[in-house]
Amino acid sequence: MLFAVVLPLNAQISGYIIDDATGDSIPYASVIYRGHNVAVASNLSGYYTIERHDGWQLTFSSVGYEPQTVTIGPKTKGRLDIKLKPDTRKLKEVTVRAKRGKYSRKNNPAVELMKKVIAAKKRTDLDNRDFYQYNKYQKITLAINDITPEKLQTPKLKKMPWLRDQVEKCQYNGKLILPLSVDETVTQKIYRKDPHSEKNIVKGQNSTGINDLFQTGDILTTTLKDVFTDVNIYDDQVRLLQYPFTSPIGKNAIAFYRFYIEDTVFVDREKCFHLHFLPNNQQDFGFRGDIYIMADSSYQVKRCELTIPKRSDVNFVENLRVLQEFKQLPDSTWVLTQDDMVAELKLTDFLAKAIVIRTTRLSDYAFDALPKQLFKGKAREVKEADAMMRDDDFWNKYRQVHLTQSESKMDAFVHNLEQIKGFKYIIFGAKALIENYVETGNPSKVDIGPINTMISSNFIDGVRTRLSAQTTAKLNPHLFLSGYYARGWDSHKNYYKGEVTYSFNKKEYLPREFPKRTLTFSSTYDVTSPSDKFMHTDKDNVFTALKWTKVDKMMFYNRQELTFEREEDWGFKTTVSMKTEENEACGYLHFRPMATGADTKFRTTELRAELRFAPGETYINTKQRRLKINLDAPVFTVSHTLGLKNVLGGDYDYNYTEASIYKRFWVNSWGKIDCYVRGGVQWSKVPFPLLCMPATNLSFIIQDQTFQLINNMEFLNDRFVSADVSWDLNGKLFNRIPLIKKLKWREYIAVKVLWGDLTDKNNPYVAQNAADPVLMQFPEGCYVMDPKKPYVEMSFGIHNIFKIIHVEYVHRFNYLDLPTAHKHGVRFMFRMTF
Repeated sequence: MLFAVVLPLNAQISGYIIDDATGDSIPYASVIYRGHNVAVASNLSGYYTIERHDGWQLTFSSVGYEPQTVTIGPKTKGRLDIKLKPDTRKLKEVTVRAKRGKYSRKNNPAVELMKKVIAAKKRTDLDNRDFYQYNKYQKITLAINDITPEKLQTPKLKKMPWLRDQVEKCQYNGKLILPLSVDETVTQKIYRKDPHSEKNIVKGQNSTGINDLFQTGDILTTTLKDVFTDVNIYDDQVRLLQYPFTSPIGKNAIAFYRFYIEDTVFVDREKCFHLHFLPNNQQDFGFRGDIYIMADSSYQVKRCELTIPKRSDVNFVENLRVLQEFKQLPDSTWVLTQDDMVAELKLTDFLAKAIVIRTTRLSDYAFDALPKQLFKGKAREVKEADAMMRDDDFWNKYRQVHLTQSESKMDAFVHNLEQIKGFKYIIFGAKALIENYVETGNPSKVDIGPINTMISSNFIDGVRTRLSAQTTAKLNPHLFLSGYYARGWDSHKNYYKGEVTYSFNKKEYLPREFPKRTLTFSSTYDVTSPSDKFMHTDKDNVFTALKWTKVDKMMFYNRQELTFEREEDWGFKTTVSMKTEENEACGYLHFRPMATGADTKFRTTELRAELRFAPGETYINTKQRRLKINLDAPVFTVSHTLGLKNVLGGDYDYNYTEASIYKRFWVNSWGKIDCYVRGGVQWSKVPFPLLCMPATNLSFIIQDQTFQLINNMEFLNDRFVSADVSWDLNGKLFNRIPLIKKLKWREYIAVKVLWGDLTDKNNPYVAQNAADPVLMQFPEGCYVMDPKKPYVEMSFGIHNIFKIIHVEYVHRFNYLDLPTAHKHGVRFMFRMTF
């Protein structure tokens, strides 16, 4: 990937530009014949090639280094490696130790130039066109990085020549790498201004490598695409590593970055202003790099080179570079043609380093009117039916960047891996650890798990064991079976769940794959706590068994349920279900009607409908559940539940309505604010198990969108509104505190509020309800809220401790006089973020 001026060359000079102090290559260094309008830049590996002109003076320069000039003569060899010495004075003044007082935006020519660039970008926005389309080829390669020659000489590797042959030199960093997976995609982007519509049509997709060893291998590809997304510097905020970075030409760029004019150079024969930029605070999530602006009235970006400052607070990324090239079409339209990214990653010292190489080429731009039928449907991405089955002729046509030798023989590499003695046991253990399930064949038609539910404990059962299994699409792509058998050893109870799901659309592995079009029937007999329904994981997960309060109010339930789910490609989901359930109290929970005061069972039959809209939401499908990977998408939900008396034994008529809204707001370098508002109304007179219970979490492990210090059924209402607002400052404050900033901790604040009311018709303490046949006595520890006094708790957290630990101190502000009240507590979770 060379950035050379295109000239008719008879003789060339080439070589590497190297840091004299460290020996590292210097990417994007300038190589220029001053006064002759001939210049190039080195690539990511520091390699350059330029036309040879004897008698001319060739100057090598880069930000932070002393320039070096060489006179080209007859004795100058064609291979010319240059070592640049760090310019300590320049580094101190411009890049590393720049003080606020030494940089001024007032009367700064670099700032004035960038203001014009930002103002002019609207003119080149393709969305101003009535129509446009282009083809995008993208290749994402994951590899082990920084393999030393010494490692290749170890006795084990000498016995595996095929593995040594897989190692190749990376053209981007000059290091030895071992490619592990390659994903190629060809997409056609189409756009219509009025009525507005845009689609990505996936014409071809091919994925090979170690992800083929896992049935849920698409997790790797999906995650890489979401983390290392396409970069559009014309957006104000660039989403990368699942965070927004301020674009160097965004509306807030002038306040966020410092700009310096470096030189005037020629890029592809075009005269450009070369500017360098870096964040005011280099620990903020921002870019550092160089931008080349056309030296004319268009103020168009010709090239942009982005990296992350070494002192940045980004986790796991040792080095990241983005290169973008823009080209002017014959009709004078400027378009993006190249968008490459290289990220060198390091999780821990004891794991191998990794490198992700994302290569993107955009071509075949056209602005003709497009047929209406192409825009049918609301899905933003459509995959052609044969996209996964394209032949070599297709890839030879659309593959704009050839596969390397190792990338092209990925299938043989994976096959050789599988032949290693003992490898099947290694991959068996890895699957069990990563996927939480054990496969029973290759391909697996039945998976056993989840493993973390095989043994747990609770107040009723003491020690509890469970054996679970599920069938896969390898047995039948439309019909799926799952279930478990559990045993409570102190209660001497046997529990079970059986579930059968029919998927109307063919599945690759599991029925929950997007989009869902399923009909499911389940039958369950088990024990639970009323608050367990708010857990986002299995209620008998061994990791959530440790509670901060004694959970002794439980019940046995016998439930049969029929559910239909349908998801649309554009983010809309419909759920309709019918459920009948019998409940029997156990432990210190009692179902005692006001009229009799005697313990009883009760039964409900209900119809429920839910509408959910989450535009832009993306998932990864694990064997256990579906996980959201893009939390930026807003989520709107509304549901209604209708209780049916005398239908399948139902004891009550009732109506319950609930709605919720979730939205994430990014506040530039100040992190993100997550807002979740939920409300519900029980319209009918019902016993307390059918009232509105607070979404509480009784485990020490943090559960999102739950209260941390409300006890089990502590407040019972028939109407409520709750709000959960959390602010992750992403280290904005800690990064400015000496010593603390070296730890790379990040601060977190959350406020959770619950307003609730219990009307007289559902209040057992009202005199008129003393002998009511419908209402039940409240269990001990359940209370009525003051509608004028909302419950409030606040969390103060530190996350990114050792890059994986999140700890919160939680404080409860009111209702402290209740016997069940816990004034404060400490919660934690394991979470890895960039």
